[in-house]
Amino acid sequence: MYVKDVMVQNQVGLHARPATFFIQKANEFKSTVWVEKEERRVNSKSLLGVLSLGIVGGTTIRIIADGPDEEEAVESLVKLVQSGFTE
Repeated sequence: MYVKDVMVQNQVGLHARPATFFIQKANEFKSTVWVEKEERRVNSKSLLGVLSLGIVGGTTIRIIADGPDEEEAVESLVKLVQSGFTE
C-alpha cells in the first residue's frame, strides 16, 4: 500500500471536468486506488464517489493505492492534482 497527501491547487476543486481527468488517470492503473477527504474514502475510479466528497480548492486529500503499480499510480495522481488540472 502506498499513500500520499496532496493539496488541491485549482480554485474550483474536483468538480466534473477535473474529476473526470482524475478518474481517467486512476483507471490507467491496475492497482486499487482510493481518494480520502477527512474520514471519507471513495474509489477514485468512480465519478460519483469522487464528486460526493465535495473537494474544493485548498483541500488536502489523501491518495491511496494498493496493487502492482501502486507507487506509480499515487505519484501520477499527485502530479495531476498539483498541476491544477491545467486550468
